[in-house]
Amino acid sequence: MKSVPMLSGAFLQPAGQSLPDPLLAVRNERAAALADMPMPTRKTENWKYSSKYLKLTEDMAATLPATEKASSLDVPGYRIVLNNGAINRADSQYPDQGGITVQHFSDLDADDASSLAQKLGSTLDAEQTQFAQINSARFEDGLLIRLAANTVLDKPLFILHETAATQNGSAFPRIFVEAGTNSEMTLVEAYVSEGDSAALVDTVTEFQLADGANITSIRLTMEGETVQHIGATGVLQQRNSRFESHCVGFGGPLRRHDLQVRLEGEGAETKLNGVVVTQGKQHYDNHTSIDHVAAHCNSEETYRNIAADQSHAVFNGRIHIHQDAQKSNADMNNKNLLLSNGAEIDTKPELEIYADDVKCAHGATIGQLDETSVFYLVSRGIGRRQANVLLTMAFINELVEQIPVEAVRDTAQARLNDFFDQTFQEA
Repeated sequence: MKSVPMLSGAFLQPAGQSLPDPLLAVRNERAAALADMPMPTRKTENWKYSSKYLKLTEDMAATLPATEKASSLDVPGYRIVLNNGAINRADSQYPDQGGITVQHFSDLDADDASSLAQKLGSTLDAEQTQFAQINSARFEDGLLIRLAANTVLDKPLFILHETAATQNGSAFPRIFVEAGTNSEMTLVEAYVSEGDSAALVDTVTEFQLADGANITSIRLTMEGETVQHIGATGVLQQRNSRFESHCVGFGGPLRRHDLQVRLEGEGAETKLNGVVVTQGKQHYDNHTSIDHVAAHCNSEETYRNIAADQSHAVFNGRIHIHQDAQKSNADMNNKNLLLSNGAEIDTKPELEIYADDVKCAHGATIGQLDETSVFYLVSRGIGRRQANVLLTMAFINELVEQIPVEAVRDTAQARLNDFFDQTFQEA
């Protein structure tokens, strides 16, 4: 019998020791717990479509060196720059209004560090997010963002993750957001890279929303062709809170994002939108999970995938209605577009209901561009390439236009235009 490959111990050896003792303890405990972690294989249910794309070598275990490189992204509003997972204080512009604090894990006092240590990982299912556990064993710093009650951040806060893949290695960014009662904020995370060495970005972002909090999370993944990106986002929502997510992802050698939301207070609402495009031999895997724990909660989820050439996209969406979650309203929709015969898309919507007074629906479709529609546009004098672009953009434009930050919409549109230029050639 073929043995199951194990995670190399090199990936459990953190280099930095500047964290407060409670956070060092979390890191050491997690590393010890992962000592015999089996690597995902095609028999691992939540990795069966992605395990073959995961390529981790010993030389990638080393932490990429911190740099002080200025950000390559020009964004409006507040910004915090992370170079290779390390916070670049000099190039960051922290929020300056009252009611919000942004602290580095390394700067926390004993009480705050102890409180944070008890919360780290509490928003995520450990069995389903194996690489989030590796992040817990390897993070060397992080951001703790706290919104006081009734605080409304006046501008979006951008977290710019920039990876310099000038040598093989890994980065482990960590963010924890506490949103107080009736607070409101838009957080944008953008991931980019440069260089052509093999790198792993293993990132975790967690949100805890108090009663009435309103958080908009925007995630833009745009790293290069040598960077494997594995991310996890966990959300806990209390009474009457609202969480809105917009994820736009461009494929790579391996892209994976786990998004897990728990509606724990009555009246909580969540909205998840996602757009993914892949080309060449790229791969992108989205796994989402929404747990309706309390009654009278609403969730709405819409994901669209486009795959060209020999690329591969995956969507696995799960909605779990718990026994006490009466009067739940949940809707999940996944539509997928194949632009070539060699592309592949796998979709698996799941709906698990244990309450009897609910309104739930889910569905998925996979198809190709409608040749009748293409012919109609061509017959009206539009070139075939432009007809393909128009129909493909129409497939995802509804979701792109819903992104509430113009700078992100413009960036996403520019990258989509590049995708169209490479995918569709003039006939």
